[in-house]
Amino acid sequence: MNLVPLIWIGGGLAFVAVAYLIYDVVRQDKGTPQMQEIAAAIREGAMAFLSRQYKTIAVLAIIAAAALALSAKKGDGLYVAIAFVSGAVLSALSGYIGMLTAVTANLRAAAGAQHSLDRAFRVSFRGGAVTGLAVTALSLLGVAALFYLFGGTTHPERAPLLIVGFGFGASFVALFAQLGGGIYTKAADVGADLVGKVEAGIPEDDPRNPAVIADLVGDNVGDCAGRGADLFESTAAENIGAMILGIVLLPAFGLQGILFPLVARAVGIFASIIGIFTVRVKNDDELPMKALTRGYLITSGLVAIGLFFVTKFMLSGTAGEIKFIYFYLAAMVGLAMSIIFVYLTQYYTESRFRPVRDIAKASVTGPATNIIAGLAVGFEAVAVPVLVMAAAILTAYRLGAAALPNGGLYGTAVATMGMLATVAYILAMDTYGPITDNAGGIIEMSGASEEVRRRTDRLDASGNTTKALTKGYAVGSAALAAFLLFSAFTDEVQIILNREFGRPIGTFPVDIGKPEVFVGAFIGAMLIFLFSSAAIKAVGQAAQVVIQEVRQQFKEFPGIMSGTQKPLYGRCVDIVTRGALKAMVVPGLIAVGTPILVGLVLKAEAAAAFLMVATITGVIMALFLNTGGGAWDNAKKYIETGELGGKGSDPHKAAVVGDTVGDPCKDTAGPSLHVLVKLLSTITLVLAGLFVGKAL
Repeated sequence: MNLVPLIWIGGGLAFVAVAYLIYDVVRQDKGTPQMQEIAAAIREGAMAFLSRQYKTIAVLAIIAAAALALSAKKGDGLYVAIAFVSGAVLSALSGYIGMLTAVTANLRAAAGAQHSLDRAFRVSFRGGAVTGLAVTALSLLGVAALFYLFGGTTHPERAPLLIVGFGFGASFVALFAQLGGGIYTKAADVGADLVGKVEAGIPEDDPRNPAVIADLVGDNVGDCAGRGADLFESTAAENIGAMILGIVLLPAFGLQGILFPLVARAVGIFASIIGIFTVRVKNDDELPMKALTRGYLITSGLVAIGLFFVTKFMLSGTAGEIKFIYFYLAAMVGLAMSIIFVYLTQYYTESRFRPVRDIAKASVTGPATNIIAGLAVGFEAVAVPVLVMAAAILTAYRLGAAALPNGGLYGTAVATMGMLATVAYILAMDTYGPITDNAGGIIEMSGASEEVRRRTDRLDASGNTTKALTKGYAVGSAALAAFLLFSAFTDEVQIILNREFGRPIGTFPVDIGKPEVFVGAFIGAMLIFLFSSAAIKAVGQAAQVVIQEVRQQFKEFPGIMSGTQKPLYGRCVDIVTRGALKAMVVPGLIAVGTPILVGLVLKAEAAAAFLMVATITGVIMALFLNTGGGAWDNAKKYIETGELGGKGSDPHKAAVVGDTVGDPCKDTAGPSLHVLVKLLSTITLVLAGLFVGKAL
């Protein structure tokens, strides 16, 4: 049975669903004039930042595309440049869609909260679903179109290698989008919290805080635009990596083995659409998180059913001689890993469980003990996820090898497809978070009733959880993807060595005992720490300027606190925008330049060691930063529910300090590392030909 048309059907159906969801969101009530005024200010600030950010990224991307075209192997330069530009443009478009949807849905969600929890919840989640489906469909259709455009049906062994540039372009834009958005959102958040909550003693999202609009804009530029580009490049890079591994198995599967990742992604889109439309809260008493989890489990169940038939019809071999069931089980390993990661992240970042409550209790004795407890939770949270990832990779590899003698690596590729099959639903949950956060801010600033505030507070609490869950999911997918792309890199080097020097396939060992290889690995570990330092430092520097501006406005306009004078919100928005765009360039250039220098100077074997160790270090560091930061955040929110003295108490002030320490960890450095580990892989894949020398 030919399942390849499902690629185009899945992509097309996703955009039909997107059109309906946009219609459904836009037709909702827009609330009071005051709410509309606040939402307009958020929208204006967010779109202005995105416009300026994309202009900066475009200049860097044009330079990179020209360099790629000139450095690629003769005859391939044009293909690689076209793929790079396509990936960059679609990645930017994904970020734009995420941003535009969020700043449209936030107002409708706030207005919906005036009527019922379910109405606000459905608007928020369906707004997020627009991003999830659009981003996944763009990634799928972009890779598929380039594969066929570059002669995939006639030269299937060559086309996947040419479209690696698509993954590089997507990663390139995603890194700067995530980094710039993360710096913006956390600089504004830290500035607003430290001066507003701690010094002035006013609530979160209080209209008297001059940085409040910048803070609400930050939710969109970091968590919507940044994450949209992040997960776009995740799906694109992993599809391409799996397709490259399929080249080696052409004799066993034919074209089906190369196209399997794209068909699997289409099945995930079908399942996510059904899951999305089943989600709703039954009444005002039901927890929003329960409804979201129910939809996620429905989506996962449908994926499990769909992938059985896809593996059966596509991975049984050209003569039906291959035991497809082992590949299906590998896909289930990936799917199970995604579910486990969701629940592990929930355990470490939800206030119902021990880790967050331990941090909250430590706040009673001050900020120092809060920070010590948060660091301990972050370090602890690395252990079980690493063991789960290790078990998943080993199990999937062995299942692949049981299906086919040389199918071990392809088994890990199938597991990655299983994990990422639910990515559209996961991204919908992620974008739901900042929409609910913005809705709560609009309600707070417009002076709505206490009952309406309670509804948006419940949505916001679930939104914080979904954002944390998505980060955990993103780290897990980054780990599997990085292993997949590392394997694709070694395969490509072997293909080049065979073509250029007659070396047999399978003879590219990475010997860590060689000095240059060891040095490459050492540099890989160092890069992760240097990059994280640069990202966190950038937040600190930008936040200092915001803090000074907020303090200055309180002095300049004493009537702000009494409500007789209005803060100048635009000044803070402009300051953070300029600071974030300036600060994102250096860390980004370090990330792009280091692997190129290692590969050119120390050659392919050292580049492989660099890639391997940078990936391992990056994944562990991202787990630490994401989980520790999320736990700090929810410890503060736990106290704000009235525990341990509640808002304004000394434990609350200590928890706010801890939260500001965690902010750049979980929303700037951590998410940027997800992109970094895949960017390193795509750079080495694209430039593998330059790194290969006769000395190998």
